[in-house]
Amino acid sequence: LDLVDLQKELQKSRNVFPENPSVWVKDLAGYLNYKLQAPRSDPVLSQHPHDYPYCLVSKELRSIIRSLLAKASDFLELFFDHCIYTMLQELDKAQGESLHGYRICIQALLLYRPRIATTNLAKYLEVLRSQQNRPAKCLTVLWALGQAGFTDLHEGLKVWLGVMLPVLGIKSLSPYAVSYLDRLLMMHPNLTKGFGMIGPKDFFPLLDFAFMPNNSLSPSLQEQLRRLYPRLKVLALGARPEAALHTYFPSFLSRATPACPPAMKDELLTSMSQCLSLDPLSFSVWRQLYTKHLAQSSLLLNHLLESWESSSKKVHQSLQETVRSFKVTNEELAARGAAGDQHVAACDAACKELLCKMRGRGFPWPQLLLVLLILAAGFFLHDLQTHGSFQASSCARLLRSSGVLPASQLAWQKVSRACLQGYRWLEHGLAQHGSVAVSVLRPQLELLWNASGEVARAVSLQGCSLLSWLQGSLPCLGDWLQSRLPEALLHLAECVRELLQFVLRSCLLPLLQGLAAALQRGWQRCLDSCSGEVTWACVRDHLVSFTYSSWLYLQDATLALKNWALAMMSGH
Repeated sequence: LDLVDLQKELQKSRNVFPENPSVWVKDLAGYLNYKLQAPRSDPVLSQHPHDYPYCLVSKELRSIIRSLLAKASDFLELFFDHCIYTMLQELDKAQGESLHGYRICIQALLLYRPRIATTNLAKYLEVLRSQQNRPAKCLTVLWALGQAGFTDLHEGLKVWLGVMLPVLGIKSLSPYAVSYLDRLLMMHPNLTKGFGMIGPKDFFPLLDFAFMPNNSLSPSLQEQLRRLYPRLKVLALGARPEAALHTYFPSFLSRATPACPPAMKDELLTSMSQCLSLDPLSFSVWRQLYTKHLAQSSLLLNHLLESWESSSKKVHQSLQETVRSFKVTNEELAARGAAGDQHVAACDAACKELLCKMRGRGFPWPQLLLVLLILAAGFFLHDLQTHGSFQASSCARLLRSSGVLPASQLAWQKVSRACLQGYRWLEHGLAQHGSVAVSVLRPQLELLWNASGEVARAVSLQGCSLLSWLQGSLPCLGDWLQSRLPEALLHLAECVRELLQFVLRSCLLPLLQGLAAALQRGWQRCLDSCSGEVTWACVRDHLVSFTYSSWLYLQDATLALKNWALAMMSGH
């Protein structure tokens, strides 16, 4: 493509229509479409990447297109409609032009403003319905609208729910609708931007398409949609499923009939269990719907019975009230002889088994052990308070008579003797070996300390030079990014840069300075306490003093705890 010739044509258009930028962009699209001729391919370009043909456009041409779109920002919706309708007109011609120029303009436009594709989806849905017998035209419209989703998941879901879900049952359009959804969710693994887009009225038709047999989708498309279903469910439930699940419960319950396909039945029962475990309001919704959905409730009650061991105690507590309510309702229905007696009987049997499960919980061994431990501790403290000392207490007499106390005293004497011998060996052995180690290692440690100081200074100098280089390079980097990124990303990058500078200046540097000062003060105090020279004898004296003070503190704390416990016992 001759860019010089293109610039001349655009300048001619600006000279003829100086106050009408909409003509400029239309002339740009017409010029590109005329010059970029290629053999016609399928309407959705399925053999090419998702950003074809825009991915082949050079940087210079992209810059020209973007600058012209920016000048015509007030006319972009009209320009988008112009490109689509012109493409549809070319498809009516037997020897129509290739559509690559209009496709490039649509992709560049939706890369810049993806919301333009979703401003009037109802109009394009009418176009699809009116052209239903012309698959090429319908697929061309779907391709053009779908380009918004590759930039923004939110807009892509709007397009899919607005124009692709309504045509999902049409044989010629369903493959592209499912493949587009697959590619959209694959390109946006982070689904948070799509939360709130899919509601119950959109979700349950998707559930039916994915699991109900003999629908208008082929088995392969149904299997592909079923693989996408878990992510669609995450999108539907949103960031707080515990606040939304009760609104989905009625539709889950109404579909869970005994004749339901096994795969769908498993999904429905699992989803209803999720509703009951996460959203307590689902229980009240179930109680309101119970009499009208006895067969479905029977399936759910039996499912809860089968999964009883794996369900949480919170569900058990909430379920108990609901099951008791169902039992009363079952008795009333049985007394009236209402229709569907077999479902009433099945529900009543499941309710009885669930109530037996709730009453027949295992023996509470942990609670019993805790009570026994508390009683034993209370008896021991009361015994000490009554007899005045441990030696005179009943516990001591019992331990002496059973032989436990003499054996424990003998073991304690042996342990104490071994610890004393070990301490004496350490006192003499460490003093001797420590002085040798200090005399041998001190020169090497001093060399290591000096080398560490040199390394720290070198790292500091390199860090300062790197920071100064970054400070000088940031303006150039900012200018480069400004020409290639949207304003919102630039604002975000600026905020991140300010945050990093704040953390460096206000947190990291003061922290490092404070740490260095603390180490210096600690070393100086160590030198002062050792009369200017750190020796093994000085270090040993410090360790002995620290151990002795810790032992005294532990004794005081134990005595204070004992006195508090005795005071509490005597007070009660």
